[in-house]
Amino acid sequence: MNDSKPMEEQTPDLIFTVEECDSGQRLDGFVSRRGEGRSRVLVQTCIRDRLILVNGNPSRAAARLKAGDQISVAWPPEYEPKAEAEDIPLTILFEDDDIIVINKQPGLVVHPNDNFKDGTLVNALIHHDPETFTKMIDENLRPGIVHRLDKDTSGALVIAKNLRARKALKAAFKSRDVEKTYLAIVIGEFGAVTGRVENLLGRHPVHRTKMAVVEENGKNAITNYRVLGTTEELSLMQIRIETGRTHQIRVHFAHLRHPVLGDDVYGGRQKGISVDPPRQMLHAWKLVIPHPVTGVKREFMAPPPEDFRAVLETAGLPMISGPTPEEPDLTGLPVDDDAGCDA
Repeated sequence: MNDSKPMEEQTPDLIFTVEECDSGQRLDGFVSRRGEGRSRVLVQTCIRDRLILVNGNPSRAAARLKAGDQISVAWPPEYEPKAEAEDIPLTILFEDDDIIVINKQPGLVVHPNDNFKDGTLVNALIHHDPETFTKMIDENLRPGIVHRLDKDTSGALVIAKNLRARKALKAAFKSRDVEKTYLAIVIGEFGAVTGRVENLLGRHPVHRTKMAVVEENGKNAITNYRVLGTTEELSLMQIRIETGRTHQIRVHFAHLRHPVLGDDVYGGRQKGISVDPPRQMLHAWKLVIPHPVTGVKREFMAPPPEDFRAVLETAGLPMISGPTPEEPDLTGLPVDDDAGCDA
């Protein structure tokens, strides 16, 4: 995509004049809605590559349009998105003709991006079932992906195996018909047994790659938690989220001054802690979804990986493999997932 000639050297494929009713819209949203079925991701790439101009000048995806602005669009040459099969081991919790549920190992990126071109879950899925997932590859190289976990977060992840299942799963996430329960080891001793955090999350005002609790221009985020075990140094938390904002769990516990242990971004590396894990101690433990064809609710549980259990043992916290002895329940709270990496 970056090899495309800038607009100045191309003949525009489309030219729009912004009407009064469209004033105030973001540039990327405006073009993607009028751009012959092109995705917003592709539109944003074209803006970055100066293939989309506003009044003859390069602009930003988030630029707000004014009535009378002229938008020129030159699409890049047609290309076939590709991702190669790679023999990456997968721990499969369930699979049928419509979905596959895996226990994602820590360190595995879900889909290719600018920083990780290969070695991702998508590459592993194509190797596991080339016929199914090669047919589903789109321009974003996310065949069947309906939600994500951060690279260093482990746990349960569902992937659609056909377009019908993908549409149904995305609708289930959007309608809050999915429940996601996490385990986290956080820094510090908790006095309260249960708690709830509700505030706005948005981009950090200075460090734009980070999220933060903000006073305005953020999205509402709600996290519920229960303490499963605590010491003077660390605590084991069971977490149910009502919303699915980017980095939600990590930001909320940092805001509580109990950052997730091992989280390099949000303060989870602190002097004096006896355990220094290789990654953030966050695990997607349980996933409850309606099956995309039958509609029957299914619960999938992903046992925590070895590094997580090793920290529990070293810290003297309760060991978790299946349901806890007391089966703590956070009342089946719904999830509003916006496809961000809430973990």
